[in-house]
Amino acid sequence: MPRNLDLTAMRSFATVADAGGVTRAAGLLHLTQSAVSMQIKRLEDSLGRTLLDRSGRGVSLTADGEQLLGYARRMLRLNDEVYARLTDQAYEGEVVMGVPADVVYPAIPEVLKQFHAEYPRMRVQLISSYTSRLKAMFARGECDIVLTTEDTMDAGGETLTTLPLVWVGAPGGQAWRNRPLRLAFEYNCIFRKGVQQALDEARIPWEMGVESDTTRAIEASLSADLAVYAIIEGTVQPYLEVIDHGGALPDLAVTQVNMYAAQSNGGQAVDDLLTMIRKAFAAL
Repeated sequence: MPRNLDLTAMRSFATVADAGGVTRAAGLLHLTQSAVSMQIKRLEDSLGRTLLDRSGRGVSLTADGEQLLGYARRMLRLNDEVYARLTDQAYEGEVVMGVPADVVYPAIPEVLKQFHAEYPRMRVQLISSYTSRLKAMFARGECDIVLTTEDTMDAGGETLTTLPLVWVGAPGGQAWRNRPLRLAFEYNCIFRKGVQQALDEARIPWEMGVESDTTRAIEASLSADLAVYAIIEGTVQPYLEVIDHGGALPDLAVTQVNMYAAQSNGGQAVDDLLTMIRKAFAAL
């Protein structure tokens, strides 16, 4: 007799694999950790195979788990496509969202992935720019949602999280030891002035080693160990690292990640997108 796989358990399994652990997967699925663990255990029992290697500190896939993951993704993708096409919840439309480049990672890719899975007919146009430009676009009605990094918040905004700035540079780099300290910043970076002021107050000489209109040029200079930069804690790219300077550099200010959403752009899809964004930044 044919046996049926539990798609709910398959979704939990695939989410654990993608998120790298049960705790984060539970948050993405809006379930408790125990519920996710029980679903995966039930799936393992039904298949008679161990899917997750739980012997280490983290969670990794076994060989059987790796084999199942490809099937699980295809099954879930087909399930979501059928559900979206044949139900009244197949929302269509476009949301324009602006996000500063320095807070795109790691939260936004997971948000976009989750939103697309739940609303495959909705298109999210992502605009990456600096805070002042994004706020101007929002004021003109050119963006439905914008995230900002700023010290305060305007009326109608919502603070998602408040985090400190940290010094970053090349992995194992030595640029932070040089005096004058060479800085790399975009021309319109909101953190630039505060960093320079902190160095002045600490009486550390500095110079602008790299200036650019693009974040990519700054990141390339940092990776080459030509200068240092400041970024929000928890958003450091894997090809850079937080500088362990042992107090040789001053502590930096904290900043708010704020969200502004157009009041006229309602609907369940947008409400769910806002909730996904809140959860993603709360996890930082």
